[in-house]
Amino acid sequence: MIRNYIKIALRNLLRQKGFSIINVLGLSIGLACAIMIMLYVQNELSFDTFHGKADNIYRVTAETPELGVAISPAPLVPAIANEFAEISSAVRTSMYLNNLFEVGDEKFDETRVLYVDSNYFEVFDYQLLRGDRKTALEAAQSIILSKATAAKYFGDADPVGKIVKMDNHVDLTVTGVLSEAPNSHLQPDMVIPMSLLARTDNDLKSNVWDNFNYYGFVLTDKALTEAALKNIDQRVDALYKKHEPEFKIHFHLQPLKSIHLHSNFMADVPGHGNSDYVLAFVVVAGFILIVACINFMNLSTARSARRAMEVGLRKVSGATRAQLIGQFLAESLIIAFISLVIAVLVAFVSLRFVNDIAGKQLTLNLLDWKLISVLTGIALATGLVAGSYPALVLSGFVPAKVLKREVTSGSGGVIFRNVLVVVQFVVSVVLLAGTAIVYQQLNFIQNKSVGYTKENLVYFEMKGALWNDLSALKSRLLQNRFTEHYTFSTHVPTNMASGTIYLDWQGKDKDNQVLFAHMAVDENFVDVMGMKMIAGRDFSKDVPADTINYIVNEAALRVMDMNAESAIGSSFTLWDRKGVIVGVVQDFNFKPLQKSVEPMVLRYNSWGGVVIIRTEPKNTEETLSSLAAICKELNPAYPFVYKYVDQDLANLYINEKQIGKLFNVFAGLAIFISCLGLYGLSAFVAEQRTKEIGIRKALGASIPHIVQLLSTRFLIPIVIAIVIAAPIAFYVMDNWLQGFAYRVNFGWTVFVSAGIIALMTGFLTISFECIKAARMNPVKSLRTE
Repeated sequence: MIRNYIKIALRNLLRQKGFSIINVLGLSIGLACAIMIMLYVQNELSFDTFHGKADNIYRVTAETPELGVAISPAPLVPAIANEFAEISSAVRTSMYLNNLFEVGDEKFDETRVLYVDSNYFEVFDYQLLRGDRKTALEAAQSIILSKATAAKYFGDADPVGKIVKMDNHVDLTVTGVLSEAPNSHLQPDMVIPMSLLARTDNDLKSNVWDNFNYYGFVLTDKALTEAALKNIDQRVDALYKKHEPEFKIHFHLQPLKSIHLHSNFMADVPGHGNSDYVLAFVVVAGFILIVACINFMNLSTARSARRAMEVGLRKVSGATRAQLIGQFLAESLIIAFISLVIAVLVAFVSLRFVNDIAGKQLTLNLLDWKLISVLTGIALATGLVAGSYPALVLSGFVPAKVLKREVTSGSGGVIFRNVLVVVQFVVSVVLLAGTAIVYQQLNFIQNKSVGYTKENLVYFEMKGALWNDLSALKSRLLQNRFTEHYTFSTHVPTNMASGTIYLDWQGKDKDNQVLFAHMAVDENFVDVMGMKMIAGRDFSKDVPADTINYIVNEAALRVMDMNAESAIGSSFTLWDRKGVIVGVVQDFNFKPLQKSVEPMVLRYNSWGGVVIIRTEPKNTEETLSSLAAICKELNPAYPFVYKYVDQDLANLYINEKQIGKLFNVFAGLAIFISCLGLYGLSAFVAEQRTKEIGIRKALGASIPHIVQLLSTRFLIPIVIAIVIAAPIAFYVMDNWLQGFAYRVNFGWTVFVSAGIIALMTGFLTISFECIKAARMNPVKSLRTE
């Protein structure tokens, strides 16, 4: 029986080549999209799942009324391990630090250096390609290299036991080589024992409770319930309050496996994903598959009259409805599995392109039985869904009517097909409008004023000998016309995470604990950055009192309930350093545009930090050459490493850019699949109405009139789809934009444009067959009449 189903199915596919090609092509593209999205989603969901105890590992995060941070004080996590019975172990890591490393005559400036407690490998299951996990972190002056870093430093040689010099004076012995972690939110290039950092870091030496600089992880005896987590959170709050009773802060244990997709914390490890985007891609994959299935249903039901005689003869010969349903489902399943094979080939070819867009390293491993099972399941489900309605319709024909040729597609079938066309184009218009709004928002972010002139700003961090003689560095910068427009700051205002509550001002409510961001800047900062003072003055090196004076932003005024005029000259205290406010600077963004501008206080910088230079647009290369020469002269032991402020800002939104590009691709494919089905339907209808068209032409109808007659039937469902899609797209994209404190105001033109694109694409799709039918010689059309 099954063999017979397959034989007949293949025979029908070969006999109706056009129908088969459209169905296979539509399903192939839909399945290829689903495969690539599935790989992307699988990759995003797999972060940190390779640890054997992943379900029992939690990160300690902190939350104030204004923001959440991923870091905690140095002594907190060890105290939790000591005092909480359900915590079996705890480990701290530093944030990524920047150090200079030297091997032989080569020097490398590394930015992903991680200091960890000695029990790091007891909590996490990172593996070593070389070295012993149990002893690799015992000695303070040891270092573990990533596989890529080991190859960069030592080539193919075994690096274990070799010496790497750090910051020109500390010799570290290589004790291991890290294997590549399969999707970990921590991806260090080198790992160094925390005991080495403890020699110089005051937080570690003095157990400072009011500085938040370390990621803390705890390992529990078992996975915790929501109630148990809440209980521990409350106890951690109480523990912290013993040491810092005035600090209003709450701590939370965040499951390790949720860090990658569910983190919206400041000072977090860069490179996190977004659970909303993952969900969106799952929905998109489902919609594209639905669109592909609709094509199959539409074409199969439209051509039902052609197979009516076959059904009638089979029923007269004794075939049951169940057998007929089995036959038609077999046909759809064969198409689905043929499409799956083609889809896998398409996915293989397209993965490199998708990886370039998404910034991923997705792979399609067909030796993975889980993947094969999932792909088979998708094809099976697609075949059954796509073939179910046609199978039920075709198997329900009455033999008596069929053999009298009284069966047509019927008005009910036409209505159903129009509904399916509407659904297809609703999906397409929503995706088109969505990608247009994503593009507008990204364009808005790139062009929005951030409160300073971000272009032509280059910066580098002071290191080594540059700290020894600040006046010499200033003198060299001033003597060169390419570098004379400079400023010193503790931070680059692109993605700051520093903040403090230890401040006071006139009229402050003692119970009001507000977090202020803070920077130390020199007298050139406002001018070089292109900022605007709205009241008072900038810092001046000629005013000695400015070493304890302050400049605040407009957001700070709102918090302090002052206006610009009344704030000037009022007292302000930061960390027990009492001074006065001498100026108010216009608000500028120092965090991504998802966040609104927060209160900021600027204090005077007389020691250096980050050197920011404004270059002339045509002299950037000369400026960089001059800076390299100055640094080589004053700090020959360190390589000159620089960055651009505008590039840093662009990198903050790289995830949104990647998502926008992927949505563009999938929106285009959804439109293509919809038009593919529309083309098949228009070809069928044109063929079905050949004689009608011949009679109309014989009676004098023009080609434009006939094209209009044929195309109107398909364009009306597309117009209905546009009307339905507009509010859906508005709701979805408005919710997405809520994640930005600064967002574009999109109007009705977005939906009109998306609708026009869909309408024109649909018209162009069907016009070919309509024009072809309209130009047919009526003599040929009516020859058999």
